[in-house]
Amino acid sequence: MKIIIVGDGKVGMTLTEYLAQEGHDIMVIDRNPKVIDSVVNAFDVMGINGNGANYDVLIEAGAEKADLLIAATSSDELNILSCLMAKKIGTLHTIARVRNPEYAQQLQFIREELGLSMVVNPEFEAARDISRILRFPSAITLECFSKGRVELAEIKLPENGYLAGHRLSELYKICKEKILICAVQRGDDVFIPDGNFVLHAGDKIHITGSHSALASFFKAVGIFKEQSKHVLIIGGGKIAYYLARHLAESHVDVKIIEQKEERCLHLSETLPKATVILGDGTDQPTLLEEGLADCDACVALTGIDEENVIVSLYAQSLGVDKVVAKVDRMSFVDMVESFGLDSFISPKTITANRIVRYVRAMQDSGDSDIKSLYKIVNNQVEALEFGVTQEAFYTNIPFKELSTKDGMLFAAIIRHGRVIIPGGGDHLEVGDSVIIVTNSSGYVKNIEDVFA
Repeated sequence: MKIIIVGDGKVGMTLTEYLAQEGHDIMVIDRNPKVIDSVVNAFDVMGINGNGANYDVLIEAGAEKADLLIAATSSDELNILSCLMAKKIGTLHTIARVRNPEYAQQLQFIREELGLSMVVNPEFEAARDISRILRFPSAITLECFSKGRVELAEIKLPENGYLAGHRLSELYKICKEKILICAVQRGDDVFIPDGNFVLHAGDKIHITGSHSALASFFKAVGIFKEQSKHVLIIGGGKIAYYLARHLAESHVDVKIIEQKEERCLHLSETLPKATVILGDGTDQPTLLEEGLADCDACVALTGIDEENVIVSLYAQSLGVDKVVAKVDRMSFVDMVESFGLDSFISPKTITANRIVRYVRAMQDSGDSDIKSLYKIVNNQVEALEFGVTQEAFYTNIPFKELSTKDGMLFAAIIRHGRVIIPGGGDHLEVGDSVIIVTNSSGYVKNIEDVFA
């Protein structure tokens, strides 16, 4: 596919990397010539220095023959204008990044009335992911499929825990709930395990199941934590606004520390159920005075990764039950995970995943449609949800009679609202949703790609 990316900041660069890896013809537009030189040298893409809403620039980029334009500059209005211009020129599909909370209630109107294919809000998506983690703090990360019917949770096996030394086939003896361990990270190695796989202390495991099944499993193995009820947020940016609004609506006690007075006044007016404190959230006396040690969750959302990591480590040292840090430079993650800090959020990655899912759906000509896509285990594994839309060679046939490619695992089936953790005797039916986990070096765009 021919794809134009307007704006090569954090989100644009991540999208360029992901989509170039999948073999698309990428053209990047950015006002900064140094940025263009950098991305052209880093990836096998073309670049143009200029304004992505300018007619002549779009023509030069080939917008009249492009399959998709993604506008991800720092200006919402410029993104929308870029999409409108490209659409008029002849681009088939357009996606705009729109971040301003003032537009949050208008996204559907913007998309439908202006003819955009998709509108994405990275800060809103990040806040939604954080709220899920705080709702289920036993997990390092938590992804949802099929409107929350199935969850994919990541946990780290503690030393001397119940699971270390057990084969996966023995899990049912520990907990009678239907769950499936679908991916394991052990150091730098990643496994899609079978029943004979033996767990070790320190493994990071990804588990699928219903929310109630996962909760029962975590209780059985002694790592269950209650939902966070007192949350301290460091930094009062857009993510903090969306997160605090959601938590307050769920009757969670929320306090925000923000050092800009004007922003504090705005948050106080727009978030009447939250407590907003004017202060430096990286200052130790301020954190202690505002009750960090008494909170059951701390979320560090400043604009500086280093500050978020340091505050998170300090909160963890005080015994705060759940700590989440916003980190865009993923190289930091590898360095601080050794200290036991596991829960990170990256808005650029979340946004890129959503757009990659849309791109694959555009390409899909099979008998299924892609509903969700998450990159897990440091982007080495993908978890995808497909809908089975019509009869095919793989429907109504037991899995044990079908041949799949290496590195593919059927993690869950959702049928009429019921969650099925599949075995060899189970099968797919029209109307099912199915979750597939894969570490395949090639990418999966429909269910047919799973089978050998």
